[in-house]
Amino acid sequence: RCFYDQKILQKTFGEWKEWWTVCRERKLSLRADSHYRHLLHNLIFRAWRAYVCQQQGKRNKYYVAESHAKKQKLLRTWQCWLVYVDVQRTKHEMQSVALAFRERSCLRISWAVWRRQHYQNCTGHKMNILALQHWAQSLQFRAWLQWRELYLYSQNDKQKETRAITHHRHWELKRCMEVWLGYLNLHRAKKLQNELAQEHHRSRVVRQCFSDWRLSWECRRRMHAHQKDIEKLAARIALWRVFAHWKHYVVLCVEKTRWCELAEKHYKHHLLVRALLCVRWKRLR
Repeated sequence: RCFYDQKILQKTFGEWKEWWTVCRERKLSLRADSHYRHLLHNLIFRAWRAYVCQQQGKRNKYYVAESHAKKQKLLRTWQCWLVYVDVQRTKHEMQSVALAFRERSCLRISWAVWRRQHYQNCTGHKMNILALQHWAQSLQFRAWLQWRELYLYSQNDKQKETRAITHHRHWELKRCMEVWLGYLNLHRAKKLQNELAQEHHRSRVVRQCFSDWRLSWECRRRMHAHQKDIEKLAARIALWRVFAHWKHYVVLCVEKTRWCELAEKHYKHHLLVRALLCVRWKRLR
């Protein structure tokens, strides 16, 4: 029985040893399979990590290239806009200079035309005054000649009458006394008529001179009024041109302010875009 127990124990130990060997081999195969799987997983993970790093590097490079392209485009746009603003500013300055030169040339031409017309008007006025003076002097000279002729004629008549009276005084003194009295009355009437004619002639000459003086005074007054109207018109034109220049200057200032505001808004927008791109790049990184 002891031998039987010993044999059974040996068989049991042999079977247990075989089972333990089989289990050990199975464990080793399982460990080898797990090690192989772990190695494959590690290799796959390393390859996947390298692929992910490569894709992330490509993505980062693409983002950097895209941001650099956007920066270059924005820089080129900003440079083109600065060149455009400089060209527009130069054009506006040239246009303002041209407008100022045109205004000065127009003022110079208007001033020359006005001076020429004023000189012609002054010359015409002086010529009219000289003509009126010459005409008045000629009228006075003609009146004086007529009066002299009448006076000489009356003197000749007086001399003839006195000679006739002295010639007939001795012969027909009584009868000629009445005739002489009649003649004296006639002479008084003729003298009165001559005086009345002279007075009428003088009053007519005075009225004519007064009317001529009045016409010349009216003409001079009209010329002064016309000159004052021309001066007022010139002042209004100058004021209107100054107002037009000031209005154009205000429009240029408003446009310049608007361009500055647009440039500031564009610059702020550019800074905001750059900040957003930087934030986005940091998040992706």
